[in-house]
Amino acid sequence: MSKKFTLLLSIGLVGVAIGSPEQSFTASPPGVSPSSSNVITVESRAVGAVTNLGGTVVPLREVTLSAQFPGRVVFLKGGEGDWFEDKQVLAVLDDADLLAQRRAALADAANAEFAVRNARVQFSRELYSGRSNRPNTDMGMGMPSMFDQFFTKPMSGMSGLSNPYLERRAEVYGAGTGVEQAEAALAGSHARIEGIDAKLRDTRSIAPFTGVIVQKFAEVGDTIQPGQPILKVADTRNLQIRVEVPARLMPKLRKGMIVPAKLDVGNTRLEARIAQIYPMADTQRHTVTVKLDLPPGSPAGPGMYAEVQIPDTNASTNTLPVVPVSAVMWRGNLPAVFVMGADNKTELRMVRVGERAGSTYTILSGLNIGERILFSPASTGVEAGWGGQ
Repeated sequence: MSKKFTLLLSIGLVGVAIGSPEQSFTASPPGVSPSSSNVITVESRAVGAVTNLGGTVVPLREVTLSAQFPGRVVFLKGGEGDWFEDKQVLAVLDDADLLAQRRAALADAANAEFAVRNARVQFSRELYSGRSNRPNTDMGMGMPSMFDQFFTKPMSGMSGLSNPYLERRAEVYGAGTGVEQAEAALAGSHARIEGIDAKLRDTRSIAPFTGVIVQKFAEVGDTIQPGQPILKVADTRNLQIRVEVPARLMPKLRKGMIVPAKLDVGNTRLEARIAQIYPMADTQRHTVTVKLDLPPGSPAGPGMYAEVQIPDTNASTNTLPVVPVSAVMWRGNLPAVFVMGADNKTELRMVRVGERAGSTYTILSGLNIGERILFSPASTGVEAGWGGQ
């Protein structure tokens, strides 16, 4: 027996819960001394088939700020990568023309107020001293008017040629209508001022949340048209994976479900939670858009590639070997485990790793159920001094 294997047997992994439900491993097999508790037997797990789908990392919130009317850009908060706070002004358009319109509208409103006052005075005069009670002329010391007031009108009423009551009522109603028309004109002037004020507010693009500028479409001095984008902003502190899932894989997915994911940054594996499932499939591709929340602090950025593993209900369940994460040693991007042979000699064997579930990996190839492996090669120093036996 070699010195390395003697050293391996003499170093035990203290406190390893070999029979815990999470790890699903038995204690040292028969024929191995109790001091070799670092040796475990590979067991199996029923694993349903999964489908790896590629997706894109996207911000939780993303907004494009566009121009509401033609104008010249006079201010921009910054460029790509600059952070801003909620309710902060990000872009401003020239508002000189709108301010001139507002001054003109204020002048019209003042004229409308004068007209309202005059109409009310005329209505009061008509109400308390109608035209039918006032003389029409001062010619001849008022004699024609007095004659008309005391003789002509009463005789006309008695003969049925006129109705003084209706004439009086029409005169009062006409004066009241003049007041209402003047008040309507004043309300219209105020409405025009409110419309101009709304346009003045639209000259300033306000940040809807705290975030970062991800794209700039205009520069200070550019003249833009309505609907033309100015800035694209996003909340990159909270990220999601957006993936298009084929309709056949949707029956197993539920909001809040946890699925394995892998980022295209250092081959980082993590768990993502389904945050949103679109209610309708795409009519062309027949896929459903699904968004998954990434854990805080994930080494990802908007636009990066990511993969998620979606359960495939149409495929049969497979039985695969399962090993603890501590048993897998990485040689660059190549995973390997230390296997104990029949002669109690260790063998470094390359394997193909499947999905990670908690503290275990499923092994797709390179290892058989029932073989013995080292639970934690790093803790024994075997991995550091490995040279083959």
